[in-house]
Amino acid sequence: MRYNSIFRRYEFCGFRGTLKPDGTRQFTTAYVEISKKSGKTELAAAIALYMLCADGEQRAEVYGCAADRDQASLVFDVACDMVRLSKALKQFCDIKPSRKTIHFNPTNSVYKALSADVAGKSGVNVSALIFDELWVQKDRKFFDMMTKGTSDHSICYELHQKAKDIIEGRKVDPTFYPVIYGAEDDDDWTDEAVWAKANPSLNITIDIEKVRAACESAKMMPNEENAFRQLRLNQWVKQTVRWMPMEKWDLCAFPVNEQSLEGRVCYGGLDLSSTTDLTAFVLVFPPEDEDDKYVVLPYFWLPEETLDLRVRRDHVPYDLWERQGFIQTTEGNVVHYGYIEKFIEELGTNVPFGQGYSSMSPPTKELMKLVLEKKIAHGGHPVLRWNVDNISIRTDPAGNIKADKEKSTEKIDGAIATIMALDRAIRCGNDEGGSVYDERGILLI
Repeated sequence: MRYNSIFRRYEFCGFRGTLKPDGTRQFTTAYVEISKKSGKTELAAAIALYMLCADGEQRAEVYGCAADRDQASLVFDVACDMVRLSKALKQFCDIKPSRKTIHFNPTNSVYKALSADVAGKSGVNVSALIFDELWVQKDRKFFDMMTKGTSDHSICYELHQKAKDIIEGRKVDPTFYPVIYGAEDDDDWTDEAVWAKANPSLNITIDIEKVRAACESAKMMPNEENAFRQLRLNQWVKQTVRWMPMEKWDLCAFPVNEQSLEGRVCYGGLDLSSTTDLTAFVLVFPPEDEDDKYVVLPYFWLPEETLDLRVRRDHVPYDLWERQGFIQTTEGNVVHYGYIEKFIEELGTNVPFGQGYSSMSPPTKELMKLVLEKKIAHGGHPVLRWNVDNISIRTDPAGNIKADKEKSTEKIDGAIATIMALDRAIRCGNDEGGSVYDERGILLI
């Protein structure tokens, strides 16, 4: 079968066949993102049966999960058909459709379909988990129950971001196997050449005429555009889309010379984390003339003793950034606010600032404007870039916006500090008037 050689065999062998030197599998998690009608259900069923029958584990528990019972049944039903069509599998497997289970007798193992709308899923001991249509999960409670997770983020977008970060080199996790077939955010969704990015089996299992018809319908019915782009092209078209176009941000990586900035007027934004987390302080220097740019100079801190733990847990290269001088560490296992307070007092910059819509909306919108106009210089600082790339935006009924820490899947502290400092730099410019901080230090509450 042509499609098998194009997609299924490649992804299955890459995920299950890559071994560590000790002979155990390298990958424990695979994230596969591909458009509809590309054979995800068949691939999921094949993996479920492999883990049930060929992995060799005694009393293995394999679960096929989805948002509702009907969706969970799709993979299960395909797996049942595969068993019935195979003499070898049929000989050793017992199918119980009413219970949505397949038992593999030689190892006393079981494959069971579960859904989020059915109770009584506690006490599972998962050997393998196949989660279908993860994007429709309203929250991640069901996923966390099956995987012992605790985060409150949208699980599908969180894994999508992790996969993208690994593919693009922002994160490293040798146990995570990322597969994403999808159009880029700025691709023309009506261009047939773009469709192949999200549909590796186009003209094989997917009739291009049906895609053309769906596209024409979306052109005439604007309310269908999002569905076409999401289901046919794997584009994130709703509020989960990243706010900042990073290709535009990268064009603003003009060199920043810290020594040449000494003596210039600047404004600082401070976003204090918990004492065990990333803390950011960012200076913004307003332009001195019409041809000048707003210059951004960020500083970041983490506790020294927890640095290695965070690298392993978060799969973020904090240690590399620390060696390169982009992150500073403070002694012990907490960030000492007194150290940061002294650092800021020596610079003589800081202004109290709220993080509500009224305070954050104008400078947030202005940051985007300056980036698009290439009127900001950030030096390509990798930690700040990572923070900006993580921003998700919340909008109020009046159209005001602000960066949302709850919706953002990773740290955005540096971006928040930049927005706060930018607000003061825009409001005050190069005014060198006196400051209350000339007479007293910073008040930390």
